[in-house]
Amino acid sequence: MKSLPYYAVIFTSTQNENTTGYSEMAAQMEHLAKLQPGYLGIDHARSEVGITISYWQTEADLLNWKNNLEHLKAQHLGKHQWYAEYSVRVCKVEREYHFTKS
Repeated sequence: MKSLPYYAVIFTSTQNENTTGYSEMAAQMEHLAKLQPGYLGIDHARSEVGITISYWQTEADLLNWKNNLEHLKAQHLGKHQWYAEYSVRVCKVEREYHFTKS
């Protein structure tokens, strides 16, 4: 369980038809994010719309990730090559609930 409060960055996207290199870059960015201070985890799903949620201990941690040089290069490629559109939402998580069926 993460220590509350923490931050969630919700990235939703619709891709262009040309996704050459996207999967490799996404895997590289996930690996790099895991090495960043304050990284807490990631969830993602893709169908027509992709949803990636990354979790960060502090707002400063997520801003450092946003401005990471390798991540900036990936963001540039996303805008100019892979995405038809995307949205980013930053949320402060103050409560969370879990259910696990035994």
